[in-house]
Amino acid sequence: MAETKFTFTEKKDTRSGFGDGLLEAGKKNDKVVGLCADLIGSLKMGAFQKEFPDRFFQTGIAEANMMGLAAGMTIGGKIPFTGTFANFSTGRVYDQIRQSIAYSEKDVKICASHAGVTLGEDGATHQILEDVGMMRMLPNMTVINPCDYNQTKAATLAITDHEGPVYLRFGRPKVPVFTPADQKFEIGKAIKMIEGSDVTIFATGHLVWEAVEAEAILREKGISVELINIHTIKPLDVKAILESVKKTGCVVTAEEHQKNGGLGDAVAQVLTEQLPSPQEYVAVNDKFGESGTPAELMKKYGLDAEHIVSAVEKVIKRK
Repeated sequence: MAETKFTFTEKKDTRSGFGDGLLEAGKKNDKVVGLCADLIGSLKMGAFQKEFPDRFFQTGIAEANMMGLAAGMTIGGKIPFTGTFANFSTGRVYDQIRQSIAYSEKDVKICASHAGVTLGEDGATHQILEDVGMMRMLPNMTVINPCDYNQTKAATLAITDHEGPVYLRFGRPKVPVFTPADQKFEIGKAIKMIEGSDVTIFATGHLVWEAVEAEAILREKGISVELINIHTIKPLDVKAILESVKKTGCVVTAEEHQKNGGLGDAVAQVLTEQLPSPQEYVAVNDKFGESGTPAELMKKYGLDAEHIVSAVEKVIKRK
């Protein structure tokens, strides 16, 4: 593998970034409460539960009820963080989120782990790949998909201070920790990670590190990549998108999500309206997942560095 411009000394799961961020948020703000649908260990909410037993609510496997409880708690001034798998945080409870949270702009933080195919062996019934599209379509909803442990922790703290409903998406596997521990997370503000001139890669979540590795390969081939981390999919940083694409003239979007409805479509909408440009998608193409290791599934569904390199080479030919 070519040498990347970012280094890491450890791998940690982004769900642990959420758990540690939630504990810190609870210490800073006594209005923060946690709710979990029988997945405390999986969501890394155990430390918060132990520290604040009176501010933690085990709802059991009753996700719709959990969303209703969370919406009600905001009326009393609480800041509820709900925790379960991304599939059960969205697909199972979409009506409750739409009617009780988004419509009335309740200050609920919907925290969703085990998103995408990197959930791994649990298979298609648990690997939701449609959640970003579902949530970004909801008026009043903020949608955040951080890339590593540090960024997930920072995002968890940032959404505590943000007024209104938030969907925070993170995952199960241990991935490189390559962003700063002391970073300031700005909702809606994209991060330019690498400056380049030939092509822009907009990546989100687990695909940011894959894009970092792809950039190193492409650099050795003489292709200059501008890599931008889109951690907030809604509100989208339109200014950052347009400034980059005006310079490079073509785009690859990379996400662990369906091609339909995700980051790629959000970027395409901006470009269609303001700066039509060649674009290639690195995403799951209208398929359900299956059982396998995270690495096997990322490769099979075209979500790794190798596929990002291919997409870049293809889109540059369309300039």
